Amino acid sequence: MLRELDWMTYIMIILASYRFTHLIVFDKITEFIRNPFMKKETIQHEDGSTEIKKVPKSKFGYLLNCYWCAGVWSAIFLALGYLFIPKIAMPFIFIFSIAGAQAILETFVGVGTKAIDLLSAAKKRMD
Repeated sequence: MLRELDWMTYIMIILASYRFTHLIVFDKITEFIRNPFMKKETIQHEDGSTEIKKVPKSKFGYLLNCYWCAGVWSAIFLALGYLFIPKIAMPFIFIFSIAGAQAILETFVGVGTKAIDLLSAAKKRMD
């Protein structure tokens, strides 16, 4: 089974797992899934200010809020899907891998754009 796993498919599963994990843990569109497992707590800071923070109610809430935890389960889910029901899993892996690669590229473009803006601002100050 694993001998048939070529490097391109392996990279696709990695990218799909990355994007699927991000979807579960961070994206606004899946907030409705996380909300029932989260509660709001007021945090008192040393300077007297307060902050309302969402914290998990349970271990399942922690799983939905923890990038590393959700990443492990996401990888297991996608890998098992690929191994046992590849005809169903591959379209999802394909789409999520494209979205994952796009998200990574967008991160680099965003960082590059910010660096250019920062350098431009520094140059204007020096002139």
